[in-house]
Amino acid sequence: MKIVKISLILVAVMFALSGTSFAFHSGGVAECIGCHEMHGAVGPMLLQGSDNSSTCLICHGEPGQSSYHVATPDSQMPTGVAPLNMGPGGDFGWIKKNYYFSIRNSLNTELGDSHGHNIKADDDGYTVDGTNATAPGGTFPAGQLSCTACHDQHGKGRYLTTGAYSKTGQAIYTSGSYGAIPTVLSHGSYATGVYRLLRGGGDTVDGVTFSNNPPVAVINSTYNRSEFYTQTRTAYGSGMSVFCGTCHVDMHSTAGILRHPQNIAMSSAIAGNYASYVKSGDMTGSPATSYLSLVPFEEGLTYSTANINTLKGHAVTNDSQLGGPTGGVSQVMCLSCHRAHASGFPESQKAQIESPFIIQDGIYPGTDNAQASIARGHSSQETAAAYYNRNVTKFSGYQRSLCNKCHAKD
Repeated sequence: MKIVKISLILVAVMFALSGTSFAFHSGGVAECIGCHEMHGAVGPMLLQGSDNSSTCLICHGEPGQSSYHVATPDSQMPTGVAPLNMGPGGDFGWIKKNYYFSIRNSLNTELGDSHGHNIKADDDGYTVDGTNATAPGGTFPAGQLSCTACHDQHGKGRYLTTGAYSKTGQAIYTSGSYGAIPTVLSHGSYATGVYRLLRGGGDTVDGVTFSNNPPVAVINSTYNRSEFYTQTRTAYGSGMSVFCGTCHVDMHSTAGILRHPQNIAMSSAIAGNYASYVKSGDMTGSPATSYLSLVPFEEGLTYSTANINTLKGHAVTNDSQLGGPTGGVSQVMCLSCHRAHASGFPESQKAQIESPFIIQDGIYPGTDNAQASIARGHSSQETAAAYYNRNVTKFSGYQRSLCNKCHAKD
């Protein structure tokens, strides 16, 4: 088994050096021996890991920051040091970060459980959610949450050359995450996989069915990176909130209680606020340069090859595509506020919403500086990393909640 793991790592390194670090899955099922061990497996279904997520983290939880890593090992994030990975989904390592602090002389606790999806991965020390027995707002059992609850490990979902979504048919020739489209070659017609191998099309996991097609989105392959100099733009098309709502049904319902609107077009007023808002005290922005990766939006584009090409043009890391939302078209979605895996803040929020300021006196708050009172137990390095090291000068010296990007109340 160790030989297989070492071989996989060497293959991953070679592909990374060639600029194709996503080649293991290639948009569909990978080589079987990458996850299964024919003789001497330690997990069910001949898995190399003790459970589904542990098997995923054999590759996705390796040390170091790279495109496909989503969980920093414990040894690389001691007290006061943030997880390494800065992909749009976030790093599961934040789940292991507990914080203890005082507010107005009252002791408070911020458990790592609150920082994201509590996957069960025994080999890596990830345990079942200690607070919620089921998905908040739904019935999915927390004890069964694994990477494969959201991602299809066999990657059967595909888009055909006709533009139709299917689980069978034309062979998948490449990933659907980076803007490739189905193609016709001299030896046949070939499909692309779906964004991030996300589930859809009737997949049923532990009693919950993903009835809709997977979300439509495109990302640049160098997405796992600091955003100190430039932002990473994930070009979201449509379908993300519906996908999340599969498990969090009541979070999307207004029955008995009002919920934040999602999966509906922004009003022109909200889109206008987004375009104008630069930071607290600065409403001089323009639609062409207003995009903020900490508050992304869906562009209202369903699947078609033309739309994928449009999204691919927007999915950059060099700040050349900073266009903001279009009123009546663009949509607020779950990932406008939350990270899919985990974040440095409660409820997997992309930004702190439980302190009056994100930035105070021009610095990231930390237990190691003058703004310890609003740091909520985080070191300044952890706070900065939770914002993907965005240059602090991009914020106001007294920056308030990023809810204001849409609502402009500060």
